[in-house]
Amino acid sequence: MALPTLDPNAPDFTRRFVNLADPRLGAQALEASDDFFAPKDRMLNPEPAVFIPGKYDEHGKWMDGWETRRKRTTGYDWCIVKLARPGVIKGLDIDTSHFTGNYPPAASVEGAYVADGAPTAATQWTEIVPSTSLNGNSHHYAEVSSDRPYTHLRVNIYPDGGIARLRVYGQPQVDWAGASRTELFDLAAMENGAYLVGANNQHFGTASTLLMPGRGVNMGDGWETRRRREPGNDWAIIALAQPGIIKKIEVDTAHFKGNYPDRCSFQAARVVGGTDSSLVTQAMFWPVLVGEQKLQMDKQHYFESELAALGPVTHVRFNIFPDGGVSRVRLWGTLA
Repeated sequence: MALPTLDPNAPDFTRRFVNLADPRLGAQALEASDDFFAPKDRMLNPEPAVFIPGKYDEHGKWMDGWETRRKRTTGYDWCIVKLARPGVIKGLDIDTSHFTGNYPPAASVEGAYVADGAPTAATQWTEIVPSTSLNGNSHHYAEVSSDRPYTHLRVNIYPDGGIARLRVYGQPQVDWAGASRTELFDLAAMENGAYLVGANNQHFGTASTLLMPGRGVNMGDGWETRRRREPGNDWAIIALAQPGIIKKIEVDTAHFKGNYPDRCSFQAARVVGGTDSSLVTQAMFWPVLVGEQKLQMDKQHYFESELAALGPVTHVRFNIFPDGGVSRVRLWGTLA
């Protein structure tokens, strides 16, 4: 897996929310009008797009993305993507990296909610990103304001061409109505609906990666801050998937060896009202859930007896001292 390239111009939603079009979570490119030059599923690859000079296949130049043939008729090309989870979409990145003379001049995106199966000719589509001009070898970020959940997207390109990557950032919608009140759930899991409120530094790796499933595959698959040259410590604030009572915590420093934090701690609170931005200041004064704990390199650390009895909480602040990298954080708890 390639190390991610952090785009300093990327909007906040790319750092806070899960990519609902990630095939590692179950997303699929279901159908396309054409994918002669490069297959549709390549567009969802979680790794950054690459360009390999001199690489060709039976159809021509090998390209890392979805690419259609040159259209010689009326109309336009499209691809239907099944999202990994039904979710409220916060924003998209239509990435044309390495597509220069073969990118689409414009694209639009529609969404649909299909309870069972795949979309049909009768499916009602709603435009969530209007027709937008594209440039070659560029990221195109589009914020989405709708609070409706979607299960599928239709990406339209006008009239043809190639897209390297499609990222769909959003918050999964999980039905908790019938969930057990005694079973432990990972309330910090992105696939359950948790998301990153904010972090003070994400120089080498985004803090939202802490909430991804599985263990990190390399040092690039985690949250890593710059080397701190001043007093203080680094932190990340997590909004839990549901209010709950935290019973067990895991901090995984997988692959972080010469750059793992020396120590960590957790604070937590039940927050009612306010905005995400207002939590940054409040979180400094939240009660301690777990006091400072020593960490080791490349290891899964578990904390149970160290947890304070704070009752139901909705948000957690994860502190690392003084800086460094952590692969994953798990917050197991019972629903409140």
